[in-house]
Amino acid sequence: MMDSKTKQMILSALCKHFSLDPEPFVGGAGDSDVKTLYSNVVKASGKEVSAQNDEVLKWLDFAEGFSANSKDCFAALEKLNLELATKSVLLGNGLTPSAADVAVFSALHSSVLGLSDSDKEKVPHVIRWVNYIQKKEELSTLFAPIPVKLPEFDFEVSKPAIKVGANSNTKKAAEVVKPVDKSEAQPSAKKTEPEEPKKKDTKEKDAKKEKKKPAETEPAKKEAELSVSLLNIQVGLIRKAWKHPSADSLLVEEIDVGEDKVRQVVSGLAKFCNPDDLTNRLVALITNVKPGKLRDVMSQGLVLCASSEDHSVVEPLLPPAGAKPGERVSFSGIEGKPEDVLNPKKKQLEKITPGLYTDENGVATYKGIPFMTSAGPCTSSIPKATIK
Repeated sequence: MMDSKTKQMILSALCKHFSLDPEPFVGGAGDSDVKTLYSNVVKASGKEVSAQNDEVLKWLDFAEGFSANSKDCFAALEKLNLELATKSVLLGNGLTPSAADVAVFSALHSSVLGLSDSDKEKVPHVIRWVNYIQKKEELSTLFAPIPVKLPEFDFEVSKPAIKVGANSNTKKAAEVVKPVDKSEAQPSAKKTEPEEPKKKDTKEKDAKKEKKKPAETEPAKKEAELSVSLLNIQVGLIRKAWKHPSADSLLVEEIDVGEDKVRQVVSGLAKFCNPDDLTNRLVALITNVKPGKLRDVMSQGLVLCASSEDHSVVEPLLPPAGAKPGERVSFSGIEGKPEDVLNPKKKQLEKITPGLYTDENGVATYKGIPFMTSAGPCTSSIPKATIK
């Protein structure tokens, strides 16, 4: 049986979600079930009953039946973890939290707050969801913040067993050099020794070996530098789009990213999108690619698009309604400052984009982490698509 204090917290959170004053509802909260509390708040808000109302009621039942018993509690969290493995929120089409999300969060808040770090690691999707709901719904005024240790994605690359660029001569040189430590530590000035040719040969090989050493550390350093945080992905609003004057496969767009002037961007979308359909549409735009001309037309960005496996369907990623032009897309747990301008010679973009794809629900991700805006994740109608 849910205690009255938890019901009061659910009521307060629902009122905040619907922008209502909770005071008129407080009196009978302790004697009402969660469904009744929800119904009263929805009626007072003037909102229409959601088409997903049956789903909402299912989650309200889950919230009311949530047990504070440690064993039962964790079993319920594991079940919830499986449910959240393929979506960002319980309801809301992956964009914005629903009343169901708010009610379930309120019911399990105290239990999750008391979890050990090791137990939190066992339900990572719940923890990710909890962190998103408490921030998105701004519930810190009602609930104590649940500390979340976000995962780090600084991939460490171990030293390669075979040296980069090594050939058979290099390996032989390494074998020869190993027993010559003494000569390295105590360089000999003797020039009349019969072994002089060997020593000279060894020194040359030593010099080659020394030249190889810096190269060995370069791959690890380059890998450490690669992260989606290097990309400055911003929400953009297409103000105008038209066909490229000299390329049938290209479109030209004027995109607002909150700067003084709109950016002109050339995209290979002419075969997939009508210019009129793109006008006033939100997109996710990489704004720190090096500007350049495509068929004599200047382009100042790269519109990120989802593509089906056979490349027959291509569409720009869609930030959620409410996302603001100019805001930067973020990735939970990945921090870092974007490059001012990506260096084409380093092929940073080419090495990062293989980690960009949509999940089963069409949510755009970097290695499974959603493209997140202030209004929710970016999405596509193409599930399991590549993003470029």
